[in-house]
Amino acid sequence: MSLMTIIILISLVIAILLLFGGLFLSRKDSEPELKGDTPAFVEEIQGDAEAIYDFEKKPAGLSDGIHKMILQSSWGNKIARNLSRADIRLKPLEYLGMQIVAIAGLALLAAFLGGFEWYIILLGGVVGGFIPGMYLKSEQTRRLTKFDNQLPDMLNLMVNGLRAGYSNLQAMESISRELPAPISDEFRRVVQEVQLGVSVERALANLCKRIPSEDLDLIVTAMNVQREVGGNLSEILETISHTIRDRVRIKGEIRVLTTQAMYSGRFLSIMPVALMLLLFLADRSYIMEFFAPQNVPCGYIALGTVVIMITIGYLIMRKLAIVEV
Repeated sequence: MSLMTIIILISLVIAILLLFGGLFLSRKDSEPELKGDTPAFVEEIQGDAEAIYDFEKKPAGLSDGIHKMILQSSWGNKIARNLSRADIRLKPLEYLGMQIVAIAGLALLAAFLGGFEWYIILLGGVVGGFIPGMYLKSEQTRRLTKFDNQLPDMLNLMVNGLRAGYSNLQAMESISRELPAPISDEFRRVVQEVQLGVSVERALANLCKRIPSEDLDLIVTAMNVQREVGGNLSEILETISHTIRDRVRIKGEIRVLTTQAMYSGRFLSIMPVALMLLLFLADRSYIMEFFAPQNVPCGYIALGTVVIMITIGYLIMRKLAIVEV
């Protein structure tokens, strides 16, 4: 084994350890804490609702300027919002660091398996750049689904609290104590923001930004309307609870019926690409016939046609599996 191969293997192991170490630390359960200067923090939330990533820690030291520069950009705010929605305890700067580690790790792996060809290294780097985003999106979807499934229980607890004489804030505080995550974490943030001086309307608006749920938006709208014009909020929320419970049940039934079509589309789309990669590793000359000078442009046309047909097939299968409720 050559020295270059040993260096690549060591670098690859370090990159993988850093990547999975970051994922492990981001999944550790920790309760958000509001630290620092309270008036400045309240002013920050009231002035910029987009800066709603995890506010329990402020960056310090050398990374402070870089972190602030990232947050001032539109894509930095988008990363912060997505991290908050997925409840991943990372700053945008740390997320970008994990993305760089993933790109470097997959590029090194591709270089080791593909014989140090530049296009193989580039392909590995591109795939590595997409992996953190795919993980972030899957965590958002998982958390949003779990949050939606907890909404009926949250409404029942809130209705019972209102009928027992609780105020809206007291009812939300009981939700943060009695129910499991993620709904308890989100309502704990709402209560903490209100206690720091943020208006209830703004705190609920921040909640809707962190949780892009149509059912939650319906609940928040009902609470805001009741606060402005009056009425029996417990009866309104009880009616909404029955509607949401039926919707969650129907969504579950549809999910069971469409899961097979969804995973079939993914498997059929991934299988040609995986088979081509296996053939490339087993017999590179066989796949390189597509790029041989005598086969240009037919080889490129064939590969382009395959990519287009796979993409169209996946989109059709995905469209058939998505049913709006």
